[in-house]
Amino acid sequence: MSPLENVRIATRALGVNKLRSALTALGIIVGVAAVVCMISIGAGAQAEVSERIRTLGANLLLVMPGARVSGGARLEAGSEPTLTEEDAAAIRRERSDVQVAAPLLSRSMLLVAGNRNWTTLVAGINDDYLLAREWQVARGRSFLSDEIASGRKVAIIGSVIVDELFEGRNAIGETFRIGNVPFRVIGVLDKKGLGAAGRSQDDVVFIPLPTAKSRVIGAMRGTSREALDFISVKLSDTAAAAQVQSGVEALLRQRHHVRGDAASDFRIENPADVLTARGAAVRILNILLIAVASVSLVVGGISIMNIMLVSVTERTREIGLRMAIGATRSDIRSQFLIEAATLASVGGLVGVLLGAAAAVAIAFNAGWPILISPWTIVLACGFAAFVGIAFGLYPARRAARLDPIVALRYE
Repeated sequence: MSPLENVRIATRALGVNKLRSALTALGIIVGVAAVVCMISIGAGAQAEVSERIRTLGANLLLVMPGARVSGGARLEAGSEPTLTEEDAAAIRRERSDVQVAAPLLSRSMLLVAGNRNWTTLVAGINDDYLLAREWQVARGRSFLSDEIASGRKVAIIGSVIVDELFEGRNAIGETFRIGNVPFRVIGVLDKKGLGAAGRSQDDVVFIPLPTAKSRVIGAMRGTSREALDFISVKLSDTAAAAQVQSGVEALLRQRHHVRGDAASDFRIENPADVLTARGAAVRILNILLIAVASVSLVVGGISIMNIMLVSVTERTREIGLRMAIGATRSDIRSQFLIEAATLASVGGLVGVLLGAAAAVAIAFNAGWPILISPWTIVLACGFAAFVGIAFGLYPARRAARLDPIVALRYE
């Protein structure tokens, strides 16, 4: 008997009991839908973590001030102004495994342009900072060396500032005020999205560090005008982060005259570590959820096996008649395997559609990203078919072993 004829007979047999076939495939549908939904959401979360790490800048360390002690109590991290431009210069000069060490001084300030205003982060930087954070200027240009050295009143702004102050129009050459100091826009940054702390990285204004220290931020801080908020240290491509971190820590302890076992008056963090740990947690949770969802596939496979055993019993006389007119044991076995695989495959396809729809609905309502890969669909359908064949094998072999004489006499 040809394979095509076996498929036709198997399909006709499934169509005789449509409700039973649909209920049998329900376990596969639920299992595949759950697996596709979980994998899609998990893959989206992984993609988001990767994008967050990318927007932070590759191979990046942050050197931050320590905590001030007041009345025997330690204040919040960063409250002790201990970092200076000379520290950044020393790191860049004495560490060959460091590509750049970019200082930053920042403060939340009010911006005014015409009759519009916006409060955002204003940061004083040098030209190394954009390199360290891998920030691209989408329109206009970056700072020139003489603009930084002379403390010119020029600014590079993020896309959020363009929308809030200039209503989305081309902001290059426009003038706005930071406090009472006028600045001219020379560049607009490419969009980077949310940062590690969940704050938009596009809601920022960069100005030359000398300008920030002398005219804007430093003037408001009085005696702390030389202190930095942090230093961004970009490692060379071949540098090991842990080794560089130890070397930078030893260098700064020496420069700050921190002796013996005394605590450092600064701290060094790798911002990608938090996101990497988050990504690992997401992967573990995703594996657990997929494992739980896969139980439904096993239950669906058991359901297929039970129904196929019932079908073998109900169709004993039919099997005997087919064998009597020339059907081989292989034909009988193939017919029941095709029925089981068809049930599982159709259930898998329906499950894929339901799982994808559920993933999209969850992403829409919860604001989570999703990533539905074609390989996820292929894997889910292939696994469903495998479950059908694996659990349909025993009923198929049992049907093929029937004695045709006994089968024809079966009541």
